[in-house]
Amino acid sequence: MTLVVVPVRYPLTSHSRATLAEAIRVAEDRAADLTVLHVNLYQDNDGVTRTELKRAVEREFGQVPRTRYAVRRGFLVEETILEEVAAENADVVVIGSKQAGRWRRTLRRFLDDPDIESFLREKLDCTVITVRAD
Repeated sequence: MTLVVVPVRYPLTSHSRATLAEAIRVAEDRAADLTVLHVNLYQDNDGVTRTELKRAVEREFGQVPRTRYAVRRGFLVEETILEEVAAENADVVVIGSKQAGRWRRTLRRFLDDPDIESFLREKLDCTVITVRAD
């Protein structure tokens, strides 16, 4: 079964809504399961629950079939997302252009000129779709 993973912020921002809309479309087109992921940062001390995440998504898009909601805790959003994508063996990751930019900055610390899409494809063997909110 094909799996699409989409990381989002909570509460949903306009960028998160655009990214989520594309992920839902991709999941429907591919008859795939969808995982909506949010990362609670340890240092922020706030904890969004799966129920809150699910309610926010359903308020915006209605009930989304074949969807799983996951909330993970981590120090770095990017690292936690990569761990989830790898653990779930995702086939497609849909990220917002803002998230891709943050990943590039993070990877730039370790690599010379990282291309986040190539990096994810190489490390995780999945398709990466970047969504612009405008």
